[in-house]
Amino acid sequence: MYVYLPIALTSVSLWLVVGLGLLVGLLSGLFGVGGGFLMTPLLMMIGIPPTVAAATDANQIVAASASGTLAHWRLGNVDFKMGLLLLVGGFTGGALGVHVIKVLRATGGADFLIKMTYVIMLGVVGTFMFFESLNALKKQKAQAQMSEAERSAIQEKKKKKASKKGMLSSLPFQINFEKSGVTHSAILPIGLGIFVGVLAAIMGVGGGFLMVPVMIYLLRMPMHVVVGTSLFQIMFTCVEVTFLQAYQNHTVDIVLAILLLAGSTIGAQVGTKLGKKLHGDQLKILLAIIVLGVTVKMILGLVLEPSLLLAHGGGH
Repeated sequence: MYVYLPIALTSVSLWLVVGLGLLVGLLSGLFGVGGGFLMTPLLMMIGIPPTVAAATDANQIVAASASGTLAHWRLGNVDFKMGLLLLVGGFTGGALGVHVIKVLRATGGADFLIKMTYVIMLGVVGTFMFFESLNALKKQKAQAQMSEAERSAIQEKKKKKASKKGMLSSLPFQINFEKSGVTHSAILPIGLGIFVGVLAAIMGVGGGFLMVPVMIYLLRMPMHVVVGTSLFQIMFTCVEVTFLQAYQNHTVDIVLAILLLAGSTIGAQVGTKLGKKLHGDQLKILLAIIVLGVTVKMILGLVLEPSLLLAHGGGH
């Protein structure tokens, strides 16, 4: 069964689009990511224009992240204080990113910017996730063979390292985030939020695929709080981006968005339940492989000669 998309000006398989939404929702619940970093390139692969794919995907991420946020809020896994500061930056960055897309659409460079941003960001993040997860699995095997005294010594070194004050602790406006058990300057989450907001507009993502590693390694938040808080900020950032894309650039396809929403809302609930049962590092490796696979496919699409060549001028 095929449906016509009025903004994208193409027809797509109904079940294929719903299935993509289900996959993205599943990833959202499992990892605390909006899933747009996979959905937007997948939509481009089935013939959706990049600007429409990015803007519409930001819309469907709203439902996936809202569903996931509700599930994690019930479990007490959302740091609202941290989430609100991330949103302050996210709203600012989102407005900036939408304006950039508007300017580039007028000059004809928007599609190329979106594709190149995906190739760079997915390549970097996918490679980092893959090797970081492999190292984590190796450390787990090594620790299983250690004596109790060796484990205690390693834990003591970690505590001493964490207690050292670095440049981040010298920043002003220090705030204690009780839910996450960390103290940081308000400047840090706001700055990260601006960066993620710009990406949300340009790439059609919530930014969770970048925000989650940053919250773990830079902000030192516990994983269960990271997932819920990431989904919280993703939800509101994408609400703003969707509104601005529809109002300024007219690139949100409501029919495509509804089909994606149908699958992603269900997938987020299923992903949250599965996340309690599955091994985190093994899942990260699988996700990294998927990310790198999409990256390779996009690179080939940019460098290989298309099967159909169109001429702008006359000729035979």
